[in-house]
Amino acid sequence: MFDNGETPERAILVGVCRNLLNPLLDTTDESMRELSCLAETAGAEVLGEMVQNREAPDKATFIGEGKLEELCEMCKNLGANLVIFDDELTGSQLKNIEKALGEDIRVIDRSALILDIFANRALSSAGKLQVELAQLKYALPQLSGGYTSLSRTGGGIGTRGPGETKIETDRRYIRTRIGALTRELEALTKHRELIRSGRKKREVPTAALVGYTNAGKSTLLNALTGASVLAEDKLFATLDPTSRAIVLPDGREAVLTDTVGFIRKLPHKLIEAFKSTLEEASEADVIVHVIDSSSPEMDNQIEVVKTLLEELHCSDKPTVSVFNKCDLAEDKPRPPKLDNCVYISAKKEDGLEKLIDALDNTLPGKRRKLKVLIPFTDGRAVNDIQLLGSIISIDYTENGTLIEFMADPKAISLYGKYIYE
Repeated sequence: MFDNGETPERAILVGVCRNLLNPLLDTTDESMRELSCLAETAGAEVLGEMVQNREAPDKATFIGEGKLEELCEMCKNLGANLVIFDDELTGSQLKNIEKALGEDIRVIDRSALILDIFANRALSSAGKLQVELAQLKYALPQLSGGYTSLSRTGGGIGTRGPGETKIETDRRYIRTRIGALTRELEALTKHRELIRSGRKKREVPTAALVGYTNAGKSTLLNALTGASVLAEDKLFATLDPTSRAIVLPDGREAVLTDTVGFIRKLPHKLIEAFKSTLEEASEADVIVHVIDSSSPEMDNQIEVVKTLLEELHCSDKPTVSVFNKCDLAEDKPRPPKLDNCVYISAKKEDGLEKLIDALDNTLPGKRRKLKVLIPFTDGRAVNDIQLLGSIISIDYTENGTLIEFMADPKAISLYGKYIYE
């Protein structure tokens, strides 16, 4: 929770159940539990919740006039001053709902709540720029719908962060600011591209840790690399991508990157704003999908991640599926049609060797032992092999230089003609 020294906002959560004809497909309960966790993460005290059953949201009030009257009464009885909707609302819906509830009760939706958490968690300049861009893109259509709460003073959940003083009713200013932020982020993207280009030139393989929020990605990165990345048991503990080197069993160096956690109903504007960060996943050689095997919603969380990976155009990349927190799971999780699965506990560092082996076999450029006899006429080859820095043994014989070393595919193609049987 964010401790701002003030009394926590008292919230009521509101959701809509649409799968009335097929309850088996309904995920409203899971989504509302997640919304409660998000609200508490943002510092709110959850007083209660309301779920409306309807096939489609009401265009004017989302939940309908009758249910809105019930919500108004519920807020009065419980003393709520904040209402959080589980779905994104239009500007006109927000305006109508706040008008019905009164000026003492603020209304935000899931997107605003997630943006608020991101605003409080962003540490790097890039992260702050991306959050502000997402906030402004979220604000613009809300203003078009006549919603006025974005310009309120005094702060609160859904109004904090880098963009809190800039979300004004002046749409022209917002568009200008969006353009400036976009240009700044494009410059940062080019810088990241240069870094990735350097890795490719040095033929350093890369893997991106992706997964549902709080699946244990940062804990896993720390366990594999000895890093000290902040790893907390909370939603969206990591926003800024963190890269660390790891040495594989065959001697190769690889780079692992921790990325922002995924979540259902992740605001599309947030995905757009964080493209430069999420590119770490789309540009990686291998995706490491970290899964919380102790979660009762594991299957749904896997599907959410797979869908977002498709949006990022990296669903066809080689993937290692890592079932984490096996020490907390009652039974060994059943892989839901996933290949290349590994079962671990990052916190207890159990199963990490199997994961490293899986990475070793999946990342490009795998090395294998190669013994070659280099003739004296090709002394340059001896020097080049020594520069690789992966010599196992070297002997000087009357027929040439006998070298055993760890060879990547490129070295095998270059020196395979000298293989010593």
